Amino acid sequence: MPICVERIAADIAAIARCTPAAGAGSDRPTFSPAWRQARDHCIAEAERAGCHWRIDAAGNVHIRPTAVEWSRRAWLSGSHIDSVPLGGDFDGVVGVVAALEVLRAAHEDGRSDLPFEAIVFAEEEGTTFGLGMLGSRGWAGTLDAAALGGLRNRDGLTWWQAGADYGADPGRLASERLVAADYAGFVEVHIEQGPAMWKHDRRVALVTAIAGRRQYAVTLRGVANHAGSTGMDDRHDALAGAAEVIAALECLPDLLGEHAVATVGRIAVEPNAVNVIPARADFTIDLRAPDDAALDVGDARIAELVAAAGLRRGLTHDVRRTESLPAVRLDAALADRVRRVAAGLGMTPLPEAVSGALHDAAILAPILPTVMLFVASRDGVSHNPAEFSRIEDVAAATRLLAAIVTTPV
Repeated sequence: MPICVERIAADIAAIARCTPAAGAGSDRPTFSPAWRQARDHCIAEAERAGCHWRIDAAGNVHIRPTAVEWSRRAWLSGSHIDSVPLGGDFDGVVGVVAALEVLRAAHEDGRSDLPFEAIVFAEEEGTTFGLGMLGSRGWAGTLDAAALGGLRNRDGLTWWQAGADYGADPGRLASERLVAADYAGFVEVHIEQGPAMWKHDRRVALVTAIAGRRQYAVTLRGVANHAGSTGMDDRHDALAGAAEVIAALECLPDLLGEHAVATVGRIAVEPNAVNVIPARADFTIDLRAPDDAALDVGDARIAELVAAAGLRRGLTHDVRRTESLPAVRLDAALADRVRRVAAGLGMTPLPEAVSGALHDAAILAPILPTVMLFVASRDGVSHNPAEFSRIEDVAAATRLLAAIVTTPV
């Protein structure tokens, strides 16, 4: 099937313009006017390629060739078009565009019965409603209608209130849940969002695992006191305790093995005055590792670090786990299929990778045979207007995707 580089480039550019301030980074919260504009671009392209589409109860868009009924078993591929605030133009978009291009190529090739479905997931990033992969979780059944209804965006609207005009419907959620038997497998194309492939000039890679993630909210409480008249030995400085923990966390991944990372991304201090010893420090921890055993070790070590800092400085403390997502091994048989198909295209040896970032693929993997294809990211920059991937690399991943879903088993 003829994969067209120019169409891929045009799609990415068109979706990049779906943002309030074009040229200043992508800003597409789920269920916003900009998100609708990008979604409608995808739907219009699909209709031009002779496809029909529907929106499921969780707000995800499903697209198939018109000759392929919704009841027919098909391959599934896609990603998301929502973005972090002032993010890049390639994150998520590449996977949606790759799936659209397979549909267009099939249409041009007269393959109106190709058993293939493109999907545009709603709210992958998690920045709009405070939790990621909501569209895929709702469709997969890992979040029910009540759980989705408890999430609110910055305007105070629940998932169902914000999504009502976009096809989301709590009354249909249970009846429209993903059924594994309806799909041969799921292949998500995505940018790497890390530097390894770009550094080693690897254009496309097979992803065999997705790191698990645990997130924590930590609070240390001390005593506010005068910065000038309180001696260093008489202080109960919550911020100094937090700094001690944060510095130690930089060494934690060394204990957990390859691909483990730990990040403190948010901190708040009270009373936050220049001449007052901090009485309280709140901060977050994001811990990721490619296996659950490493996450368990990290969990225990975080508790030890916080307790030790509290004991040394006379602080009380709380560590609350706010999210726990297991590490995901992607499907071995489907990965073997990808390797065989890649060899047939001359993409040998196909590099392999572990994803440190979470994706909708992690939600579907326990239900469907799932793999990912990574495209190199320039210098590993992502969630940033400088995010960039070569269009020819996206096209190469799209050719591989097309071959995966058209090559006989």
